[in-house]
Amino acid sequence: MTAVQPPNNERRIAPMKLLVPVKRVIDYNVKVRVKADGTGVDLANVKMSMNPFDEIAVEEAIRLKEAGKADEVIVVSIGVRQCQETLRTALAMGADRAILVVAADDGATNIEPLAVAKILQQIVEAEAPGLVIMGKQAIDNDMNATGQMLAGLLGWAQATFANALDVDRAIGGGVAIVSREVDGGLQTIRVALPAIITTDLRLNEPRYASLPNIMKAKKKPLEEKSAADFGIDIAPRLEIISTAEPAKRAGGIKVASVDALVATLKEAGVLS
Repeated sequence: MTAVQPPNNERRIAPMKLLVPVKRVIDYNVKVRVKADGTGVDLANVKMSMNPFDEIAVEEAIRLKEAGKADEVIVVSIGVRQCQETLRTALAMGADRAILVVAADDGATNIEPLAVAKILQQIVEAEAPGLVIMGKQAIDNDMNATGQMLAGLLGWAQATFANALDVDRAIGGGVAIVSREVDGGLQTIRVALPAIITTDLRLNEPRYASLPNIMKAKKKPLEEKSAADFGIDIAPRLEIISTAEPAKRAGGIKVASVDALVATLKEAGVLS
């Protein structure tokens, strides 16, 4: 008997996981206060939430799953134990399960991008996702480095600053089609899976978690690990010498005529 191979468009495609790292940061609506001694930012009684760029990444992963282009969404956070609140938010949005890596006891502890990337590398190797979608940067340090470092450690393709994303698993081993903003306009690239995607603000508008989904999220799996489980040295290589608030903007002046305006601009060195 001769086995009959199905047509190319009927071949069974292996299930694909999406991994989304998320970070717990000061809520973007909160006015950040610097400690009086200049040793850092005051976190006492401050509202914390998911990094906005990471929230966009979670939303995009859920949309890909809803479109039938992925099968499971896994969220992971590295930091203090309270990060489980951030993970529960992602689960309430629609993620399937979560991994918490406890790497600090104090929210002020700085876990640098390379240490985060090395831990994520091991999680990626264990979970074998087809795509890692993550925010392009965190609003607390604006590093914009973890995604690129993770791609380098894994040897994967990467597409940064995505403002549109599609996945086609029927081409080869699967590809991601990414539109990204560049200085001259928009650039569309195609990267082979597995790959790293970092999200920009215009990619989507994250959904609000409904009350029933918030209740369901409490029963979804949340696995807890520690940084020691990965054998990664998370000691910071950078030392923050001091922290200060931006200088207050100086008040403006009024001028009586165009001639006075020109004279004032010349005095300020704006005009010659």
